[in-house]
Amino acid sequence: MNNDNNFNSLEEQRRRKADNFRLRIQDDYDDPGADGYSDQPEEISSYSGEDVKDQIARESKRSLKRKMKEEKRELRARNRRNRRVFRIAWLVSVAIVGGAIAMFLITGMNDLLAINRKNPDTVTVTIPKDPTIDTVTEALAKSGVIGEPNYFKMYATVTKSNEFTQGTYELTKNMDYQAIISNLQGNSRRTDTVEVTIIEGMSVVEIADKLVEEKAISDKAEFLTLCASNEFDDDFDFLKSMTNSSDRYYKLEGYLYPDKYEFYQNDDPRSVIYKLLNNFENRLYQKQDFGYDKLYSVNKMLEVSGTSYNLDEIITIASIVQAEAADKDDMYYVSSILHNRLTADSSMGVSKLGLDSTKYYPYRSEDKLPADSAKNYKSRYDTYDKEGLPPGPICNPGMDAIKAALKPYDTSYYFFCHDSYGNAYYASTIYEHEANLENIDND
Repeated sequence: MNNDNNFNSLEEQRRRKADNFRLRIQDDYDDPGADGYSDQPEEISSYSGEDVKDQIARESKRSLKRKMKEEKRELRARNRRNRRVFRIAWLVSVAIVGGAIAMFLITGMNDLLAINRKNPDTVTVTIPKDPTIDTVTEALAKSGVIGEPNYFKMYATVTKSNEFTQGTYELTKNMDYQAIISNLQGNSRRTDTVEVTIIEGMSVVEIADKLVEEKAISDKAEFLTLCASNEFDDDFDFLKSMTNSSDRYYKLEGYLYPDKYEFYQNDDPRSVIYKLLNNFENRLYQKQDFGYDKLYSVNKMLEVSGTSYNLDEIITIASIVQAEAADKDDMYYVSSILHNRLTADSSMGVSKLGLDSTKYYPYRSEDKLPADSAKNYKSRYDTYDKEGLPPGPICNPGMDAIKAALKPYDTSYYFFCHDSYGNAYYASTIYEHEANLENIDND
């Protein structure tokens, strides 16, 4: 019983406290108080969840803006510092590069004008085969002719001075760049010369071998190719007038005049050929003694002699005379026999010249034939098969043979032969000729 009373008493106390709490709250709302809040409970300021989020977002934006402004201020400050550092570095770099360029230009100009190279000593400079600006510069620097290789290369490139020829040159150490280049592009100071004697009667192939042997040229194949080409026609009328170039093995055969020449070592084959052809052309206009009261050039003698042969045919006859005759006097007899056979009546039975010197051309003899073609070899120049003259000269004749071809002895001979000692035998008939051959065999 007592327990129930106590429980009820506690409940009563709780209700009174709750009512008392509500009454106090009500009194507080009714009294605006000192802080001036409205007395209407429904107008009490309170924050919902959305209001809190908005407030947080606004605070975050304001904080982000403040942070961005601070970062911008720091970035501008860093940029100002970096620009100052860059300007200093740039100025230092410009000063260094400018100083280097100035030094390069000053030393280069001094070397270009040979201001610092007063030494007059002569040195030998060897320019290698197929020279380039780099190899030429290296050779000049190595010999002490230049002191600034890079500046020389720049000068040679700017002035387009890149055409050099291999060879050995004598230069002095006090030459300026232009003098060096001029001497390297000319031949006045070249010392690597060779003397080559082309003997009368040598063929194009034999001349090529001789030039290679004496180191005047290094490329035999190129030389022979040029001798078979039309490359020189525009410069020489006697070549341009040929009408059967395609029938010849070497178009220049007969026109590489035999003489003593001076060439540069490993010279350009074109330069060598031009020198030989120029010499031949000069000889055409030189006056010679043909046994008349006055001297005539070869060209003039063609008119004076009244011959029906043109220059190319005369050179062809001269080449055969050169190859067949034993000596100078024999040339005029051999020439006479060739002229007689070329104009003989068909009844003479000598319509073909039948010359051993033409049988294997452009090779000298049977033993010179290439092994792979020797068995079936047949020359287009073989006068045992071909009537009249061969397509062109078979060797390069000298002036004695040319003179004999232009003005042969007046004979009735149609045959000739020689013994092993070089003695000549002539005959007017085949019977006389056979008798001569028999006598030679018996000896």
